[in-house]
Amino acid sequence: MRIAFDVSPLSHPRSGIGTYLRGSLAGLAEAAAGEHEIVAFAPTSPQGTKAIPAALAEIPVEVRLQFLPFAHFWRQGWSRLARPAVERFLGPIDVLHFSDWMYPPQRAGIRATTVHDLVPLRHPEWVQGRTRRMHTAKYRNTAHSCDLVFANSQFTAHDVVELLGVSEERVRVALPGVDAVFMSDGVSAELGGDYVLTVATLEPRKNLAALVEAHALLGRDDLLLAVVGAEGWGDQPALDRPGIARLGYVDDDELARLYRGAAVFVYPSRFEGFGLPVIEAMACGAPVVCSSHESMDEACGNTAVRADPEDPAAIARAIEIALDPRAELVPRGLAHAARFSWSHTGRVFLDAYLAAA
Repeated sequence: MRIAFDVSPLSHPRSGIGTYLRGSLAGLAEAAAGEHEIVAFAPTSPQGTKAIPAALAEIPVEVRLQFLPFAHFWRQGWSRLARPAVERFLGPIDVLHFSDWMYPPQRAGIRATTVHDLVPLRHPEWVQGRTRRMHTAKYRNTAHSCDLVFANSQFTAHDVVELLGVSEERVRVALPGVDAVFMSDGVSAELGGDYVLTVATLEPRKNLAALVEAHALLGRDDLLLAVVGAEGWGDQPALDRPGIARLGYVDDDELARLYRGAAVFVYPSRFEGFGLPVIEAMACGAPVVCSSHESMDEACGNTAVRADPEDPAAIARAIEIALDPRAELVPRGLAHAARFSWSHTGRVFLDAYLAAA
């Protein structure tokens, strides 16, 4: 088979979606084992012409990039106009797997996409207008045109069936994996003492204001709150208080060190498609406190301390619990995280393509 795989989101610094995209593509290349041709393609900006090859440097795929100024508008126009077909740029294909960012037309072959979450439909107040418009248009196209819809969790798969009206036989669950850099062996970060770590883009859905309040309720001057994450939008949590360290965006090597050094990792998000940082933290040997929302049940298994994300006092109590039985939580978390493999994700993709063909 000749598989065209849209890698447009890798033009930006990697968030959870970019990590899933890169990991699943690596798993797909491993599953293909040279028997199938994989073309990673993207219409992209000048930034993307550098960032995408760097992200895919160790993955054995052909990279086909088309530089376009104002690439976002070209991608949206191409999707909505529905011409020309992607084959005009890539030649004949057997599979087109497109991303969150566009839904280009094709003449023939299997049509597939990944849905990471349906936040723009469930909670439009938690996304920006541009994101809501872009994703809603993609969802409409996905519902009527895709032979295969991959979901990153069973929870998201249920949403795809219920909210998009996609038949169950077209949906496949492809759980994420954990990148090799996230392991318990290795150097731990030093921040001058014990710290609680959280990782999130600064936006309302991630609920960091509740964690800031929970940290204050702990009343512990010896326990720093370390916040990793890129600039976001909307009302911002007050991170200029004493006892809070704002670390900004960090690369995966530094993130792994921060996970390993954390007394507790806390993920208070109100809603996720899966919650990839949860299993990354567990793989690095950090005890985890996580929101009790059902969308993160698969990421947590039975190995995290759960708390109502809307109750800062409950989050504070959960942190205190996680600080105490660390010896119990850590081995359970390591065993749980070991269940998640990009090799398995890629095999789910390839098997589904072959069955659909």
